[in-house]
Amino acid sequence: MPEWKVEPRGPGVELWTIDGEARRNAIGRAMLAELEANVARAARSSRVVVLTGAGDKSFCAGADLKERAGMSEAEVREFLDRLRRTLRAMETADAVFIAAVNGTAFGGGTELALTCDLRLAAPSAEMGLTEVKLGIIPGGGGTQRLARLIGPGRARDLILTGRRVAAAEALELGLVNRVSAQGKLIDEALEMAAQIASNAPIAVAAAKHAIAEGLSLPMDDALKLELSHYEKVLGTEDRLEGLRAFAEKRPPVFRGK
Repeated sequence: MPEWKVEPRGPGVELWTIDGEARRNAIGRAMLAELEANVARAARSSRVVVLTGAGDKSFCAGADLKERAGMSEAEVREFLDRLRRTLRAMETADAVFIAAVNGTAFGGGTELALTCDLRLAAPSAEMGLTEVKLGIIPGGGGTQRLARLIGPGRARDLILTGRRVAAAEALELGLVNRVSAQGKLIDEALEMAAQIASNAPIAVAAAKHAIAEGLSLPMDDALKLELSHYEKVLGTEDRLEGLRAFAEKRPPVFRGK
């Protein structure tokens, strides 16, 4: 049976739902293999993807610990390598990923959300990198992505204690971008996705990469990087269409060229 439900939700937008409510949408081998295939396809086609979990209790509970208990150390390493490769592919894709955190997101679930470009949370959502409570550490990039997102001090607070944070604190920390109104998470995530998808796709991708690639650079080098991405959009048909549309007082029709 499919591990993900993939639905078109308007021009340039897809909704991906982890279809594993009974196991709290945990990450198992089959789920991860399907995610990797979906990401590879989205990198070539979909412009904005909203990720969520089935039901209203769990976004993703992290690794499927029942499956993990039967793995050898070599199999755990292979699984982790695939997880890290897949999450990194999401970051480097031109497509934009939005996490709609509809419930609990612990361990690998929070790592999946951290990999997305934007994060929205339901009021009942809870997040945390809880791995130290199981005798391990975040292995899907959590220590690095969380520190870059909210700062090393706050990241240490969450990772070393393994504590969980509710949606309101996640927003205060900068772990999520927005908390939705009750019962409106998917609507609001799709509305954000539609806003992004209505923009020039080459420009959106260039802006995404400029932000990500410049974070670790000194300011002068980061500004040069920004300019290199600006050059990519300068000669596009979409830029000229944007200017024409502004002059003619009409919505632009971008074609990704």
